[in-house]
Amino acid sequence: MSMKILFMGTPDFALFSLRALVEAGENIIGVVTQPDKPKGRGYTLTPPPVKVYATEVGIPVYQPNTLRGEEFAELLEELSPDLIIVVAYGKILPSNVLEFPKYGCINVHGSILPTYRGAAPMQRAIMEGQRETGITTQMMADGIDTGDILLISKVAIQENDNFETMHDKLGECGANTLLETLKELRAGTLTRTKQDDSLATYAAKIEKSDCLIDFTKSANEVHNQIRGLSPIPLAFTYTPDGKMLKVTATEIAKREGTLAPAGTVLSLTGGKIEVACGVGSIAVLSVLPEGKKRMAAADFINGRKIAVGDLLSAPNA
Repeated sequence: MSMKILFMGTPDFALFSLRALVEAGENIIGVVTQPDKPKGRGYTLTPPPVKVYATEVGIPVYQPNTLRGEEFAELLEELSPDLIIVVAYGKILPSNVLEFPKYGCINVHGSILPTYRGAAPMQRAIMEGQRETGITTQMMADGIDTGDILLISKVAIQENDNFETMHDKLGECGANTLLETLKELRAGTLTRTKQDDSLATYAAKIEKSDCLIDFTKSANEVHNQIRGLSPIPLAFTYTPDGKMLKVTATEIAKREGTLAPAGTVLSLTGGKIEVACGVGSIAVLSVLPEGKKRMAAADFINGRKIAVGDLLSAPNA
C-alpha cells in the first residue's frame, strides 16, 4: 500500500533514515525540520543536514518555529499524511500532531527502550560503559520516548568506539530497522509491546559539567567519558598554566593500580601522554588545545606544551 509520509528530523542522524526512505521509493510528501541556526565564528545561518538533502532531492521543506497553534495544524490538514516518521526532530510533538495520521507517528530512537529515554542516549550509553546499545522503533505517545515498542535491533559497543562511530553505526541500523518496521506495517504483522516503565532510565542532554574530566575515577570510566563525548562536544581538563585542554581520543594504558596522584602525567613515550587515574591510567592520543587546532598528542608533546610530572586538573582543584 502507498502511504503519504511526513518526515520530521533535523541532524545527521535523521539523514540516514530519510535517505533510506527516499532510496526505497517511499512517498515522502514533506520534511519538517528545525529553523536554520547561526554557526561558526561568523554566526552564518546554516540549514540543518535534513533540509540540505531534502532540497537536493526535491522534497518540500517546512521549518515551523512551533508545532503548537493554527499554522502547523493547517499545514497538517493540507498535507494530510497517513504516517509521520520522527527521527531526532528536537521538539516534543503535541497531541494534535500525534493523533493526526491514520497510522500514527513512528519514532526511531537510538537505544534499547525503555533504557536511555531522552536526548543523549548514544553518548550516555558509551559514557556509562555499556557494551551494547541499539535502535528501537516505537509508536509515539505523550511523554518522552514512552510509546509502545515496535522493533528492536541491537548493536555492540566496542572498547574504542566513540560517539562518532556509534552515531554512524546506529544511524545505519536505524534506517534498516525503520524500513523493516514499514514492511511489517504493510504486511499487518507489526506488533506493539508496552514499555516496562520500572526499567526506564533517562539520558539527559549533555551539559558542560559532564565534560570536565575527573581523573580520580578509574581509567575505564575516564576513557568512557572521553570517547562518549568525542568528536563533540569533547571532554576537557586544564594544564598547569590554567589553559583548557580538550581530549579527542584515548586508550586504556593500565587497568589496575594507583600509579601517582590522579591527573599526573606519567609518560610521554611513543607519542602518547600517559595520565594517572584513580585506578590505572589512560594514554591520550590526540588533543584540542585552547586556541589551537586538533593535533596528535605527539605534536603537543613536541611543542613542549606538557611534561612528565605535570598535573592535569580543574583550576583550583
